[in-house]
Amino acid sequence: MDKKKVILTVLTAILIFIILTITYLFFNRAILKSRLENNLLSFASKNEKTVFSIDKITFFSSCDAKNKTATSSNFTIENLYQYTDMAFFISSPSDSGEKNLENTFKKVYIDNIKYEQSPTLGEPKLYYKNINNFAKSDIIDENLIDNKLEFEITSEDETDLNKPTLYNNLANPIVLSYVNSNIKSDYTLTDTSKPLTYDGSLLKSCNVLLNNIACKVSFDIYITNNLDQEFKTTVYASLPLETEERSIYDGNVTLKQDTNFIFYRYK
Repeated sequence: MDKKKVILTVLTAILIFIILTITYLFFNRAILKSRLENNLLSFASKNEKTVFSIDKITFFSSCDAKNKTATSSNFTIENLYQYTDMAFFISSPSDSGEKNLENTFKKVYIDNIKYEQSPTLGEPKLYYKNINNFAKSDIIDENLIDNKLEFEITSEDETDLNKPTLYNNLANPIVLSYVNSNIKSDYTLTDTSKPLTYDGSLLKSCNVLLNNIACKVSFDIYITNNLDQEFKTTVYASLPLETEERSIYDGNVTLKQDTNFIFYRYK
């Protein structure tokens, strides 16, 4: 056999080997892809029912100042802060009005808090809030959330809502308070011709532009039900400072927002 035929034979063998290898990898990848898709579809079909969702959020935004001093010629504002209270209503579309092991809480916590858009003025923080204090400007330092917030789950009719607590039957919403403090400090107003109102109008009196305190926050909510199934959703909230009808400069803003945050089961 001459040298050219030997080279041609070797090249042909190498080419056939490459074609067979590519064909094997292609079909093996196709099989793996098909198996993965079938597994995902199988998992999805098992979880097509929505067990928990957040369909509604109520917001209340206003403003206050921690210390106010007045003289005959001026007002001095210390720690001007803007706050937005948020009530997240978790529902169970699958319950048909009846509670069972699937659609009741065993464990709930919030984690991974992020400011998707941070204000350029002030110091933003997030607090747990008693629903009975919703729309009040009180700040309780002990309720500051350090990235993670775990709720106590209860079925008792009488319970202390001053600490993070949720009824296991979804009866009360998750209530949080966003507080942006020290927007202005030791700020003096010389116009004493009319009394100050300690609400959102303070922002206008102190020449605070709304786009300087605009904020968007996100966080994850985890739920474990009484079947030990685990669910998660990520909530995104743009904190309202104005609506079509009014702005926080008018005193306060209330917004009821329809949402569709669905908890997916991951375990």
